[in-house]
Amino acid sequence: MYRILNKDGNAKRAELTTVHGVVQTPVFMNVGTVAAIKGAVATSDLEEIGTQIELSNTYHLHVRPGDQVVRKMGGLHRFMSWDKPILTDSGGFQVFSLASLRKIKEEGVYFHSHVDGRKIFMGPEESMQIQSNLASTIAMAFDECAPALAEREYVERSVARTTRWLGRCKAEMKRLNSLPDTINREQLLFGINQGAIFADIRVAHAKEIAEMDLDGYAIGGLAVGESHEEMYHIIEETVPYLPEDKPTYLMGVGTPANILEAVDRGVDFFDCVYPSRNGRHGHLYTNHGKINLFNAKYELDERPIEEGCQCPVCRRYSRAYIRHLLKAKEMLGMRLCVLHNLYFYNTMMAEIRAAIEEGRYGAYKKEKLDRMSQGSA
Repeated sequence: MYRILNKDGNAKRAELTTVHGVVQTPVFMNVGTVAAIKGAVATSDLEEIGTQIELSNTYHLHVRPGDQVVRKMGGLHRFMSWDKPILTDSGGFQVFSLASLRKIKEEGVYFHSHVDGRKIFMGPEESMQIQSNLASTIAMAFDECAPALAEREYVERSVARTTRWLGRCKAEMKRLNSLPDTINREQLLFGINQGAIFADIRVAHAKEIAEMDLDGYAIGGLAVGESHEEMYHIIEETVPYLPEDKPTYLMGVGTPANILEAVDRGVDFFDCVYPSRNGRHGHLYTNHGKINLFNAKYELDERPIEEGCQCPVCRRYSRAYIRHLLKAKEMLGMRLCVLHNLYFYNTMMAEIRAAIEEGRYGAYKKEKLDRMSQGSA
């Protein structure tokens, strides 16, 4: 059940109640592609840094270790020792990102595994079956993520097929949730809006899928090549036609600025690999902009990554020490950086929720953006 608690303009402060607990929104989902956050971050760490919900990848877990293995281990929650909500994406993004390894047909997508080259077929039913085996809290519908700058005719055909696939996903999810041996019979299904940067296609698709009465709605196919201005325009055009009384999820986005702008346009679920990927390369988020710990000026810097930060890293370690670990290629360096970045994102979302509750989101967004654009010492 999704319930809006406060609104400030278009910004929503809500909560989603699931079989695995309540998610307070707006929320950033920490990305653990193969049931682990890259950078040696444990689920106990996620609890310590305030993670509400974790995201894992259907395609990658199907390839390795195999969704049947996860099912036999009792589902993803038991497998990775995480008792809070998990969202699994559908494999649809891999239709985009593994373009050289796949062929799209009406029945689904034929892949060659990026690991060993073996042939894989995934359609709407298969995606739902895999996600049911994973027993995630929220399953995403199987779609095609068309390139943002694709030709209009291609996008129209792609979106029509994604809509047909969504109907098949819904029917299969209903069937799977009715089976007595399904691990999570309360699994939720989110549909995905597509349409590249064609606002009229986006709006028409939003209206069409809104009538299917799903548990939540995502905007997919953004942050894949278009400008930030084009992305914000599409969000503004599309969100009003998605059900306000259901969660709205902007897939694969993004930077802190992207999130702040999208919240202002009515979005309340986010995920992105930036905080973990950037952390592994020594790029760290602070309230005064990003810093790169590989810069020589941090060699003797005794300060934490960010003064006043209460993350487990900043409470204990200096920039100089973490820089040394990164230069020495010690895994601990990556781990500490990822932990800080995820804490920064999770804490920013808590600040966003508080600002909406207090009716000062516009002022908070401006102050946050202004501070982050100043650049860090």
